[in-house]
Amino acid sequence: MSVSAHLEELKRKHEALSNQVETEQRSPGSSDLTIAELKKQKLKLKEEITRLSVTA
Repeated sequence: MSVSAHLEELKRKHEALSNQVETEQRSPGSSDLTIAELKKQKLKLKEEITRLSVTA
């Protein structure tokens, strides 16, 4: 997989997590722990995207 294809996949995953976080935050029964974990995953993806963008 090329770096640009990998970057695009990471961006798609990041967007999906963003949507999932928004959905969870709007849901009255959602767990703060779940939202925090999703945000942590999203941050890791963002850091990886930034790292790969600099080297690409």
